[in-house]
Amino acid sequence: MKKSFIYFGVAAMASFLVACNNPQGDRAAISDSQEVTLTEGDAYVGVDVDKSTIKWEGSKPTGKHHGTIDIKEGDLILVDGKLAGGKFLIDMTSIVNEDLTDAEQNQKLVNHLKSPDFFHVEEFPVATFEITAVTPAENGTDKDYNITGNLTMKDISKSVTFPAVVEVSENSVDAKTPPFIIDRSHWNVQFGSRTFFKDLQDKFINDEIVLNIHLVASN
Repeated sequence: MKKSFIYFGVAAMASFLVACNNPQGDRAAISDSQEVTLTEGDAYVGVDVDKSTIKWEGSKPTGKHHGTIDIKEGDLILVDGKLAGGKFLIDMTSIVNEDLTDAEQNQKLVNHLKSPDFFHVEEFPVATFEITAVTPAENGTDKDYNITGNLTMKDISKSVTFPAVVEVSENSVDAKTPPFIIDRSHWNVQFGSRTFFKDLQDKFINDEIVLNIHLVASN
């Protein structure tokens, strides 16, 4: 009886840790890449890379890590005073971890994320996101939209849709997403993935990555 109680307690604790470390956010819709039809608009505004940010979070049963990635450059397209298209480049060599205070452990994690196990930044230093559609969100305000675009990483392009609050004023754009989730396995990011490896037990790393994007752009 005592052993059974101990085993039950260990199993319950393991389940609790896995549940606590599950990614939190809206799950982005992912499908095959789509044709980009909009190439011209009323105005073009450049992304301010110093004010724009991408935050990331990855997790596994034993914990989470989070950090940032820089936007390299980009332009957004306005039609009739509304966001309608655009493209921005993501500098994959700029991956930063913000939670590990030990410098050696921090650098070890960052180097691993940059390695062929994950994003292979030496061969694929830039990822891109190109907008294919911006549609008003149902039951939202006049600033709530769903943004769809082709996210290309490691030379693999997938259509991704996620929510965002978009404010446009005098040829400037401020667009913020809530936390949303993408599945890294769609871009062949394999290390520790239960999609590619079936015998990992509790040694897996969640396929789901949480992202927050904040874009600021102006003339």
